[in-house]
Amino acid sequence: MIFGGGQRVGRGLLLAAALLGARGARAAATGRDAGAIYAELCANCHGKGLEGAKGPGLRPEQLKHGRDDAALERAIRGGYPQNGMPAFANAMSEAETRALIDYLHEVSGRAADPQLKQSEPLPAGVLPSEEYPFRLESVVEGLDVPWSIAFLPDGSFLVTERVGRLRRVEHGRLDPQPIEGVPPVVVKDEAGLMSVMAHPDFANNHWIYLTFSDPGDNGTAMTKVVRARLDGHRLTDQLVIFALPREKYPPGYVLFGSRMVFEDGCLFFSVGVRGLETEVTQQAQDLDRPNGKIHRVQPDGAIPPDNPFVGRPGAWPSIWAYGVRNPQGLAADPRNGDLWETEHGPRGGDELNLIRRGRNYGWPVITHGMNYDGTPISDKTEAPGMEQPVLHWTPSVAASEIEFYRGELFPKWRNNLFMGSLAQQTLYRFVIEGGRVTHQEEVFKDLGRIRDIKTAPDGSLYIALELIGRPGRVVRMIPAENSAVK
Repeated sequence: MIFGGGQRVGRGLLLAAALLGARGARAAATGRDAGAIYAELCANCHGKGLEGAKGPGLRPEQLKHGRDDAALERAIRGGYPQNGMPAFANAMSEAETRALIDYLHEVSGRAADPQLKQSEPLPAGVLPSEEYPFRLESVVEGLDVPWSIAFLPDGSFLVTERVGRLRRVEHGRLDPQPIEGVPPVVVKDEAGLMSVMAHPDFANNHWIYLTFSDPGDNGTAMTKVVRARLDGHRLTDQLVIFALPREKYPPGYVLFGSRMVFEDGCLFFSVGVRGLETEVTQQAQDLDRPNGKIHRVQPDGAIPPDNPFVGRPGAWPSIWAYGVRNPQGLAADPRNGDLWETEHGPRGGDELNLIRRGRNYGWPVITHGMNYDGTPISDKTEAPGMEQPVLHWTPSVAASEIEFYRGELFPKWRNNLFMGSLAQQTLYRFVIEGGRVTHQEEVFKDLGRIRDIKTAPDGSLYIALELIGRPGRVVRMIPAENSAVK
């Protein structure tokens, strides 16, 4: 259900939220828990689960005065006294009202679409979609959180396992020997080995790029990007593309971002805000910090002279856009080069964004989410000079990687944007026209937490699945009539 934000279910963030403890740890969260507000002021009339009691239910199909955020805000703050609905403007702040709206979306969405399902077995038969019947075939099994895949010119592909292993798959066979020379990686909560990408001219230079959680001292870590030459089973000639000085690494093991895409000769990559605490997450607005940003560099890490903040005193010159939270999807539209991004909100606020040069995407000044303890982050969902998401979700889908389909096996899908989901284990398809989503489809659901999506050289669609409670796999989608494609 697309409204605002929702609750992310990634194990690292849940652990981090629990460790964070009392709401007082977030100085800017000046407000009460939205669930407590609902229980105190709303549940007696509208039911504990929004099902209705002496008053009407509050699920979307039951709302009489509109279901969007503005309608809910009018109802909460102004009331409908003639219908027995009092005004609560004096009972809660604007920020608490904002959090309560997120809470209503979250609860109504969970009632319609319960979460935390065990991943289903891979179906053996034909599956339907709006445009094509298709099949899913297992390519490789037994992977420990397959986070990213990258195809090479010979048709083989690389796959990262979050535990720090880089593997190669040739002719459907997983090489039992991991590739040597991967840099040291901290593996904890969300931290680990993340994206892999081949240079567009890999056939001649054999360069690949890796993003990972680089271990610091005393429980610190930071997103790092390196380039290396793939020489057989070993990485050589490593070059650091992006890193912070170790003494500036933040504590904790969440919100690393870590997606990459090449476009127009440059490497774009994402860096998350790297923490839940207010003083850390606000760094997304600071141009002198690389956290919470989309970056753009040349293939060797040099700064392109036309980056938007080159020459500004104190600003990181690699910044292309800012004000993002945990960007786990990045893709360029092959028709026009437009850069698209997905990011995780906190408890609410997952977004699909069209990323423009130098723009501010608002985190945490504007958001459709709330803190994990239910307290407000902001009373604003829009502000001057800050970009609006193209889509946002409640409950959270935990939006992951995105991919514009570029193959020929599914011609009606060409240039459609596919997006994976961790929390809802769903593959989405979006039709993009003029910077807007004009149509969307849920292609399949409940087969695993979708970590990556890539168009294969043969036109099939490869999908990396993290399975709940067992090793993950890479599968491929093919048209039902093409099940013999190799």
